Amino acid sequence: MPDFSPAFSLSTLAFSCGVIWLSSQAASMETTNPDRLVAELRLAQYAALLLVLTAGVYIGLSLTQEQQPRIELDIALSTGFILLAAIATTWIPERALTILAVAWTAHAILDLAHIAELLSTIRPSWYPTTCAIQNIILAGFCYLPIWRR
Repeated sequence: MPDFSPAFSLSTLAFSCGVIWLSSQAASMETTNPDRLVAELRLAQYAALLLVLTAGVYIGLSLTQEQQPRIELDIALSTGFILLAAIATTWIPERALTILAVAWTAHAILDLAHIAELLSTIRPSWYPTTCAIQNIILAGFCYLPIWRR
């Protein structure tokens, strides 16, 4: 199997930079500026899309390791994150960003459960650790514009 970690790491960094940039744009605007609402909406949509992508990676990794125990739980939880992200795109930005920050934090907790082997073992072994770190960073940047109100 080829080593896809450099390409995967680079794409993850690129996607994360999008959230960071959109968050900093929204947080730097005055709360009375109507463009801030648009910036928060864009951030919520992008963060939701990235949550769907992250959950989809877990479904893909789970399907490649069918012999692992508790694989059904991984797929069910990932499906829940996808549904939550889809619904969040219909909410007002303040609510959506708050829920997405909580969802990113919850996903990081699930990554830690993978590391502790409470859930199925994800291969490659470095993925849950780096995913947990990324999730916490993204949760913070999702909540930054709300916190700066």
